[in-house]
Amino acid sequence: MNANAWFLRLACLTLTCAAVCLDAAERSAATVPVDAAALARWQRMRFGMFVHWGPVSLKGTEIGWSRGDQVPVAEYDQLYHQFNPTKFNADDWVAIAKATGMKYLVFTTKHHDGFCMWDTKLSDYKITKTPFGRDVVRELADACHRQGILFCTYHSILDWRHPDYPLGSPGGKTAKPGANMDRYNDYLKGQLGELVHNYGPLGILWFDGEWEAPWTHERGVDLYNYVRKLQPDIIVNNRVGKGREDMAGTTKEPAVNPGDYDTPEQQIGRFNTKRPWESCITICQQWAWKPDDTLKSLEECVHTLVTCAGGDGNLLLNVGPMPTGEIEPRQVARLKELGAWLAKFGSTIYETRGGPFPPGPWGVSTCRGNKVFLHVLKWPEGALRLPALSRKVLASTLMVGGRAEATAVDGGIEVRVSPDDRQEIDTIITLELDGQAFGALAPAKTPAAR
Repeated sequence: MNANAWFLRLACLTLTCAAVCLDAAERSAATVPVDAAALARWQRMRFGMFVHWGPVSLKGTEIGWSRGDQVPVAEYDQLYHQFNPTKFNADDWVAIAKATGMKYLVFTTKHHDGFCMWDTKLSDYKITKTPFGRDVVRELADACHRQGILFCTYHSILDWRHPDYPLGSPGGKTAKPGANMDRYNDYLKGQLGELVHNYGPLGILWFDGEWEAPWTHERGVDLYNYVRKLQPDIIVNNRVGKGREDMAGTTKEPAVNPGDYDTPEQQIGRFNTKRPWESCITICQQWAWKPDDTLKSLEECVHTLVTCAGGDGNLLLNVGPMPTGEIEPRQVARLKELGAWLAKFGSTIYETRGGPFPPGPWGVSTCRGNKVFLHVLKWPEGALRLPALSRKVLASTLMVGGRAEATAVDGGIEVRVSPDDRQEIDTIITLELDGQAFGALAPAKTPAAR
């Protein structure tokens, strides 16, 4: 290679590297920063209600996904003509959420089937064109504001019914002739503008459906910035962009990909005190209402909530109301049982952080101020052995009375509670430390070299 060719190649490489670095910088700086105070307030809430509902409840099949699968497209798209949930009462729903100890509510304004649960001006495929005729989102937003519950909306990015969205049912497996993604993007933004301006302020815009090919990283960044400008303190989940890796919900390259928190689905998120997260999990098996669906036990619900909080995450527990507009009585009964548990032990969940101990087969820990709350869900044989803290344990108590002993041992702490004083679902032990509990886990000792 002669000198001129070498210098030419070096110049090309330099320009390429500069372009890549510039692109990375532009991508990482492309999003408007989240309001840190609003995000922290939401994290402290720890527990919310998710609601999947629409005309599909008449069939008892899954919302969106059953279109063109269990239910023919032509039939599915006409269900709204029969939808008349005369027993719907927004105040009842919100009162159930409050009785359960939930602090926020996320409602499906539009799922993948494209049906709109508010009086949108951009489509006639909406709740106000049903025999029911009432604006469900309006009534829910007002009820939440009256009762002190943070109102949030779920909104699907994809729309398998809309003619301009390129893919259709079943499950995005068919292509639509004449689709126009730019036109659809304008429709999407227009509807989000309606929701924020007419039903807000909203706590969260909970996006979904970003995984399909028509959606791109660039569109995700643009949409994130768009809704942030509509309401500066709104919180946006990571499904607005293309950064979610899988159903575990973790965002790859969070500095580059838009979204304020991660979204594990039907599983509890991993312990993470750096990046906020929220597990969305159904109280039964299906998101939308299904007759005789398997209902989770109280123990399952408590353990799920506790383990989310112990991992420093939130729990968004889903209910699927019936076609009448009511939440199924057995679901309500389970929710109220969970609420009764929280009425006694909610101080170990709300306003806490996860840790300082990482979750283990025994259970999890939460903390606030100088107190650590050990949630022992499964006792080991003998004493519970925990890693060492950088703080001294001043006292140990059981929340329901009885005796708890926490003893410093070489390299850790041993906790003992008599079997007679243990609780069936969750034995909660409070450790009082001589300083701040969050982040008080002592560094692991490196074995001495031989």
